[in-house]
Amino acid sequence: MSFEPRDAPYPELKNSHTMAHTGRPWTDFKPPPSAPVWAAVEGLGRYYILLAAIELDVFDALQRLGPSSAEDVAADVGAAVEHLRSLLDGVVALELLDQFNDVYELNDTARRYLVSDGPATMAELIAVATGPHDNWTRLAETVRSGCPATPIENDPAAFYVPLVEGTFTTMFRCATRADLKIRYSARSAPLVLDLGAGGAPWAIAILKACPEGRAVINDLDGVLPVAQAKTLEHEVADRCEFRPGDFHTVTLEVDHYDIVVLGHVCRTEGEAGARSLITRAFAALKPGGTLILADYFVDVERKFNPHAVIMGTTMMASTERGFCFTHQQFSEWIREAGFGQLRLVEPIGFQQSFVAVKPR
Repeated sequence: MSFEPRDAPYPELKNSHTMAHTGRPWTDFKPPPSAPVWAAVEGLGRYYILLAAIELDVFDALQRLGPSSAEDVAADVGAAVEHLRSLLDGVVALELLDQFNDVYELNDTARRYLVSDGPATMAELIAVATGPHDNWTRLAETVRSGCPATPIENDPAAFYVPLVEGTFTTMFRCATRADLKIRYSARSAPLVLDLGAGGAPWAIAILKACPEGRAVINDLDGVLPVAQAKTLEHEVADRCEFRPGDFHTVTLEVDHYDIVVLGHVCRTEGEAGARSLITRAFAALKPGGTLILADYFVDVERKFNPHAVIMGTTMMASTERGFCFTHQQFSEWIREAGFGQLRLVEPIGFQQSFVAVKPR
């Protein structure tokens, strides 16, 4: 009598059981997939494929040339044909270019984020978003010792200048869109304090929406020229005072400002530093003034918002005190400082801000 294999009597068991071995199928469990391990292994290569494409000007070349062969792109950017073809195929695998019949072209993602003049370009951000690359090769030692080998605090301007230049487009888009949630444009002539402003995207967005508004823009001596250049570019420099110094110690007027912005600065400072900045903001605001605190916030279980969680690891890898904190932690610190009317807004995807008011 011959044996004929049959499907399991319960089809749903196929989701977790296999017929790899002779016997009752529901006793043979399928092992977990290795995909998450391979995703981590390939993560390094994925990043450097994209970084090389940016450094070789591949995306801007394809914007200039239109759909092109590897030979045409190689001639334009000055690269070896077969090596460039391999790189282009890698970028296609990342779904950041399209390819058909050996002709490569920009897709919608590349046009928006990876050409240098894209409407939401991240091209300048790619090289600096991860922090100093050497710190990642020493991460295990950083975890053992509790301090990175070369923290960015050793030479902050060298790191922050390209970072704030690279993030300006996204942050300015976020700050501009935030008016739909915060309505700062409804104020007639607000006085804005932008602490650790970087390129001052928040101050610029508010001043452009409020023609009578003025701003005090603070950052380190080596970083402040970026804000000066950006405010000049956006034609609001004549309404700005540039105040150099460490945001923990720079002199601030009391009960003086209508809006205080802490834009993506708290996560570099650790808990004590973040709470100190919130307290300084409260003291500087007029009664009825508004705090805007933008950052990457981790969920309470530290696993459902992987972007923020990995950003926290990035802070740990390259700063002396930096970590990301949860929505709950920030909301508690803001309330403890004395603020009320606390709410969370998300002007654009993955860019959230707490908004709170100093009681009258």
